[in-house]
Amino acid sequence: MYFCGVKNTPTVIYEDNHLLVLNKPAGLLVQGDRTGDATIVDWGKDYLKIKYAKPGAVFLHPTHRIDRPVSGAVLLARTDKALGRLTTMFRDQQVQKTYLALVLKAPAAPKGELRHFLLKDEKKNIVSAFNQPRAGAKESITQYEWLGQAGLYHLLRVTPLTGRPHQIRVQLSRMGCAIAGDLKYGAPAPLPDASIGLHCLRMQLTHPVRQDALLLEAPLPPLQWWDAAGQIIRR
Repeated sequence: MYFCGVKNTPTVIYEDNHLLVLNKPAGLLVQGDRTGDATIVDWGKDYLKIKYAKPGAVFLHPTHRIDRPVSGAVLLARTDKALGRLTTMFRDQQVQKTYLALVLKAPAAPKGELRHFLLKDEKKNIVSAFNQPRAGAKESITQYEWLGQAGLYHLLRVTPLTGRPHQIRVQLSRMGCAIAGDLKYGAPAPLPDASIGLHCLRMQLTHPVRQDALLLEAPLPPLQWWDAAGQIIRR
């Protein structure tokens, strides 16, 4: 509706003078890359420009990233003040994010905490996980809980305690629970739309300006493989 270069349209979860929170469909970039494809920031700027009849450039910046094949909540800053404070909050792990993951097999333990040292190969855009420290690797901590069988897959609730690239994807794969459709980290086949079974469901934080509590939730994608997961979380 607002940006002709975006095929799958985001939806607005929350909006005020300082923040815009969008539910990102899988396949849409958060920030631009070498492909030159449209981004969720492009869509957001067009949305604000049209809704508020803003002349000139629109200030809108992402405060974190989720991978292109991942769907869910993305928090964008509409002011310099919000951007600076949110950058600090993410750095200091003051924003709690909850994901849902559709994985190919159940974990050996129904809940647990994963600790690895992650090292990214920038040229190949792939991350390796190690049990012991090594040069250049950063510690990564992720908590998970098995919620049940969801159709062909198993549903996990996942809480990353650090914010490393591809963190959830590589750590779940390392424990033998590759995410559905994630060919890069062990899935044998793609999902029909080239997404992966990972969705940022919820973000909890203190508003960077007003200082009140925010609970931001992004509904699951209206896709067949997420239907059973939706039934589980609504119980």
